[in-house]
Amino acid sequence: MPKIKELLFDCDNTLVLSEELAFEACAELANEILEKHKVDARYTGPQLLVDFVGQNFRGMMVSLQKKYNFEMGEQEFNDYVEQELQRVIKTLTAKAKPCVGCNEELEKLAKSKKYGMAVVSSSALSRVKASIQKVDQDKYFPDDHIFSAATSLPKPTSKPDPAIYLHACKVIGVEPKECVAIEDSKSGVGSAHNAGIPIIGYVGSYEGEEMQAEMGKALQKCGAKVVMRHWSEFEKCLKQIEDS
Repeated sequence: MPKIKELLFDCDNTLVLSEELAFEACAELANEILEKHKVDARYTGPQLLVDFVGQNFRGMMVSLQKKYNFEMGEQEFNDYVEQELQRVIKTLTAKAKPCVGCNEELEKLAKSKKYGMAVVSSSALSRVKASIQKVDQDKYFPDDHIFSAATSLPKPTSKPDPAIYLHACKVIGVEPKECVAIEDSKSGVGSAHNAGIPIIGYVGSYEGEEMQAEMGKALQKCGAKVVMRHWSEFEKCLKQIEDS
């Protein structure tokens, strides 16, 4: 195993407990879009979370169009993306909290100075920055080492496309095999795996031991090398990858 130089953290429900808040904020907008296009289906925030966890709003809207066989024009699509972003940022700025134990581990890592640290998310850059600022994590990540599949690339995309991880590695100046990604979703693990990056699958943001066990198996199936149930296990999980 090559020496690990960089740790690449997903944001939503990995660093910050934000997915439920974000999906609650965008469920109303998604239902408005479905009604406008004469689709009978409606979603609650939790239902959206189950179906589209790990995807950004762009990816979700593409999936909804395919699932319900309707099309949105480019301007309409982009207008809704901007509306969703503003609603979610407002909610996160008011209510976001760090994942339990995460800030303590980030502080240890920062003091050790052993690894570089970056955020690699599907979410829009302004949303990611608002989230980590709200929970006092922005001090751990250089501003130019916060990456968004929705914002940082010439053509917006979403995980599991590996493009954002490959872009982050190129900008930072590391090889994928010199990194470890920390991801909570199947699409996130798929993105890092497709980029050739070893992965710690994090399940601590899922409710209950049964769901955590189920998601742990799913993340390993998608390519995670180890599963972390609480941030206090991070050092042990990272060592497992480094020793492999």
